[in-house]
Amino acid sequence: MNAQCLCSSVRLSSPDTREIGVCHCGVCRRWGGGPLLAVHCGADVHIEGSEHITDYASSQWAARGFCSKCGTHLYYKLLSSGEYFVPAGLFDTTEFELTSQIYVDNKPDYYSFSNETPMLTEQQFLERFAPPGGDTAA
Repeated sequence: MNAQCLCSSVRLSSPDTREIGVCHCGVCRRWGGGPLLAVHCGADVHIEGSEHITDYASSQWAARGFCSKCGTHLYYKLLSSGEYFVPAGLFDTTEFELTSQIYVDNKPDYYSFSNETPMLTEQQFLERFAPPGGDTAA
């Protein structure tokens, strides 16, 4: 699957996957103005134009990348595994299925998704994925 930023300076390609996860944490909402709807692309992501990417260490265990030319949010990346979560809107397709939601206890009341998906609270997510004793920012 192919994705790109607004100015096309950064292009990403990843294995074909059609599942979108939603993160309702406060950091994702502050980063993008709403929940992050992202495709879990795994670690096998090819990036062209990496010289235009700026990474921001949003926690001790994750980084967020954006295009330094146009500001497009490019990915959320787990540092320990190298797995990328790429915003769904960057891809050339819209053929996705919403399959999970995390940090559901942080979701504000002003929006709601009607899809029936597994839903994890912040604590449930951290128990599964955060390193022991690390910070808990997404």
